[in-house]
Amino acid sequence: MNSKKSNWFTIYFLPGLIFQSMVIGGGYATGRELVEFFLRLGPITGLLGMLMATVIWSAVAAVSFELARMTKSYDYRTFFQSLLGPAWFLYEIAYAALMLLILSVIAAAGGDMMEYTFGIPRSISTVIIMSAIGLLTFFGTGMIEKFLSYWSLLLYGVYVVFLAWGVSQFGDDISRNFSESSINEGWFIGGVSYAGYNLAIIPLVLFCIKHITKRKQALVSGAIAGLIAIIPGVLFYIVMVGMYPAIMDSSVPVNVILEAFDSRGFEILFQIVIYGTFIETGAGLLHSLNERVFHTAKERNVLLPEYLRPVIAVAVLIMAIIAGGKIGLVGLIAEGYGFMTFVFILVFVIPVMTIGVVRILRSKGSS
Repeated sequence: MNSKKSNWFTIYFLPGLIFQSMVIGGGYATGRELVEFFLRLGPITGLLGMLMATVIWSAVAAVSFELARMTKSYDYRTFFQSLLGPAWFLYEIAYAALMLLILSVIAAAGGDMMEYTFGIPRSISTVIIMSAIGLLTFFGTGMIEKFLSYWSLLLYGVYVVFLAWGVSQFGDDISRNFSESSINEGWFIGGVSYAGYNLAIIPLVLFCIKHITKRKQALVSGAIAGLIAIIPGVLFYIVMVGMYPAIMDSSVPVNVILEAFDSRGFEILFQIVIYGTFIETGAGLLHSLNERVFHTAKERNVLLPEYLRPVIAVAVLIMAIIAGGKIGLVGLIAEGYGFMTFVFILVFVIPVMTIGVVRILRSKGSS
């Protein structure tokens, strides 16, 4: 790949692919999240809620990317010191809670899926996740950028096949459920709620926007990021509509759909790809934590050894697994995400869309 293509890809698409990689593990990989925030509202209403979430993601990502570019804030601590001043620690407290919540979700969901599909004990699934995340965090930014972006492209291909297969299997049911559905109240709140906690991921993506040098690039990249992140979720949602309302009670809807496909080969492929998204979500979250720790140490003229990266990652993941094991997947999603939404709207979305926008408008030029 020549440098021109590489620059075009890393500027406009890499941030969105990494955002999507980090969103999907805690956002819609199992399908349970889409049920909680959208499908329970009705097929059409839920789709409108997803559109609302996309608009919010794109707008906040665009402003955040440009603000980070202007201030050269490529880790979340530096970004929030610039945005919130002395109150920057509020985001870190909220982020720590969200990180543990999402890691708990992916550990629980990964265990469910591996046990359901392959009969592999949860303990082994946990070891695989920890080992893979630890390895990725050890190799740092370059490896994580490559893995997250390439795996996301693979995921897109699998989700397109998933949609085509779903339409061939449940096409009539999908059409009927959409046609018989009406627009109900709740799509705005559903979209805002879903977007809210996922928006907390945006400051964690800043390590990959060093490639962006101009305002137009930042704004366009941010706008595209929202679309990249939601499209696989929309494809998944359309297929779930074909099994509505029976699928509402499933803790892991994707397992129900794959069982209905009755293809062991595709089931294995899909589950492997989704399991990989759990790994990339965890790696992205913990890499951002490592970047914050190592950047702070560098400011204090302390050189930390690279082996601390996987040590920190695995230690945090163990804490999350222990905490999540006492609550369960459905409880984590239904109770934890709703609360975190409002926290991040207060400490991130409102400040960046007020203070951040004003700073951008007042700045001169695009360089």
